[in-house]
Amino acid sequence: MSQQHQQHRQEWNAVDDYFTDLLAQPDDALTAALRDSEAADLPHINVTPNQGKLLQLLALTQGARRILEIGTLGGYSTIWLARALPADGRLITLEYKPEHAEVARGNLARAGLDKLTEIRVGPALELLAALGAEHAENPAPFDFVFIDADKANNPHYVEWALKLTRPGSLIVLDNVVRGGAVTDPDDTDPGVRGTRAALDLMARHPKLSATAVQTVGTKGYDGFALARVRD
Repeated sequence: MSQQHQQHRQEWNAVDDYFTDLLAQPDDALTAALRDSEAADLPHINVTPNQGKLLQLLALTQGARRILEIGTLGGYSTIWLARALPADGRLITLEYKPEHAEVARGNLARAGLDKLTEIRVGPALELLAALGAEHAENPAPFDFVFIDADKANNPHYVEWALKLTRPGSLIVLDNVVRGGAVTDPDDTDPGVRGTRAALDLMARHPKLSATAVQTVGTKGYDGFALARVRD
């Protein structure tokens, strides 16, 4: 890393710290969720506090009553999102690894959100197929979908999000910049290819209106895509 790049990273971190301390300061439950996730040796890939607050504000602005999260990890982003729900709301979050789900259950219970949330464990595409069958039998569309799982399957996750939402629903796809590699059509990395395919789907699908935003901060150079399901 060049000296200039290192300086930029320090500046990004300082600005993120300032924004977080001023506008998105984590409380005891959020801090404990990160602590327990680290103690359980979960990867350090959770959203930052200001990103979590953004998700919460988007869900609140949406008036979301049903939220779907693909990729639970330790439940940090789940806490931010679930706090946007009304008392009779529901959040379903999908996690591949049982050991991650176990940490998340403890974190959600400590935050007082276990009655509003449900963690389903297994391969996300299988869990989404099961949700699709439930939806076909008893339609209950999601108002907000947050996708933050394995990037190779991003286009499939977007497709399922479309099947499980309604006109007006929002879909957020995280980590779309891939260090800038997303612009390279010849990149063979599965995460880059999956992300490009998901963005292409968002761009051409007649039921979606989408944009993507680059970000810098404590997670480095990153970004997210935001799509609204058309009426």
